Amino acid sequence: MHLDVLDLRNFYYRTQLGRAAQKAIRDQVMALWPEAKGRTVVGFGFAVPLLRPYLEEARRVIGLMPGQQGVMPWPAGMENVSVLCEETRWPIDTGIADRLVILHGLETSENPSAVLEECWRVLGPGGRALFIVPNRSGLWSRSDRTPFGYGRPYSMGQLDAQLRAHSFVAERHQTALYVPPSSRRFWLRTAAMWEGFGHRISPVMSGGVLMLEVSKQLHAPQRPGLRAAVRKPLKVLERMHKPVPGPV
Repeated sequence: MHLDVLDLRNFYYRTQLGRAAQKAIRDQVMALWPEAKGRTVVGFGFAVPLLRPYLEEARRVIGLMPGQQGVMPWPAGMENVSVLCEETRWPIDTGIADRLVILHGLETSENPSAVLEECWRVLGPGGRALFIVPNRSGLWSRSDRTPFGYGRPYSMGQLDAQLRAHSFVAERHQTALYVPPSSRRFWLRTAAMWEGFGHRISPVMSGGVLMLEVSKQLHAPQRPGLRAAVRKPLKVLERMHKPVPGPV
């Protein structure tokens, strides 16, 4: 079930908890991808809060929002780059994306396999995709007061297996949102401390979201018909006598 775009906008831009979540996740995205100069950056779902740092230097930034969710103009005060689309048919060319970010687009989809097929189609050779989903063992997936409490939460093994089944190769993984999903002032004021503490002991302390960076696996082209492998094509000549030089 996709959330309404107005609910997502209100959470990320109009609540202190949403702004803290936005910063925590975006900091990790920037740690993985510190620059995107000359590249095409695409986001799907509600990934636009994470794309703002790339607006100035990227060749192109596109925010795709599924029809079930709805769309809003973004970024505010600048030329709009957000697009309403069918979640399984994106209006962009094959192989156009150098960087692809999926946030609130996979776990809420009724057809995640088709979404992953579109992700694979639009990602260019050498490009990277970053899937950000609720952590099933984290606190954020257990609270419906945030967008991470909706849809299907994942374990890292489940996410990796689903992506490998669609010809993606895992490159790096990360977690974020170690602060509890609470609007209490104490937690919000200490959010940065909890994020730093959580990243140092992440195997023990589960974050609220999982982040898996993948590349596109390309298979060797197959020619029609069967190939006959001949190890020694001149074996038939082995029994012939060596030529002897004739008289001069």
